[in-house]
Amino acid sequence: MKKFIASLLLLGVMNPCLAQKIEKLPEVVIIATNYKYLSTVDSEDESESVDLLQKEVASYDLKNSDVYEDEYDLYYVSFHIPDGKILAAYDKNGKVLRTIEKFNDTRLPRNIMEAVTKRFPGWEITKDVYLVNYHSENGVTKKYKLRLQNGKKRIKVKTDEFGKFL
Repeated sequence: MKKFIASLLLLGVMNPCLAQKIEKLPEVVIIATNYKYLSTVDSEDESESVDLLQKEVASYDLKNSDVYEDEYDLYYVSFHIPDGKILAAYDKNGKVLRTIEKFNDTRLPRNIMEAVTKRFPGWEITKDVYLVNYHSENGVTKKYKLRLQNGKKRIKVKTDEFGKFL
């Protein structure tokens, strides 16, 4: 009796598997046009809002946008969020050629924080601006403009992405 129930159960499970048709699907090609932009500007210490806006720039579909026309070779598209903005230049194929990016009061990377506290002990960072300039041929430059305060004293300093003061 146990064998009979087990064989019925096995037959019930196997039957739908045997009835399936296997069809060959057409090949899908995924092209990551702006992978170079994302891999160049992306940093593990960036704030979430910076990362999200940069991903929006990389995934923007220029050819299906309202501004696209076949006759132009260069397109400028502006992206805004409350914390920052990006002006991106695209070629006619939708590739990011260059960007100018500015973000206010973002989360600072650890090496920037350590460099500031080491060089300016007792000072507090009251404002920061994160600037990114990307160029498809020249790479990326990242700078931080910081306003420091100690009591009534205020100073402005600039650093690169590694915490080196400019």
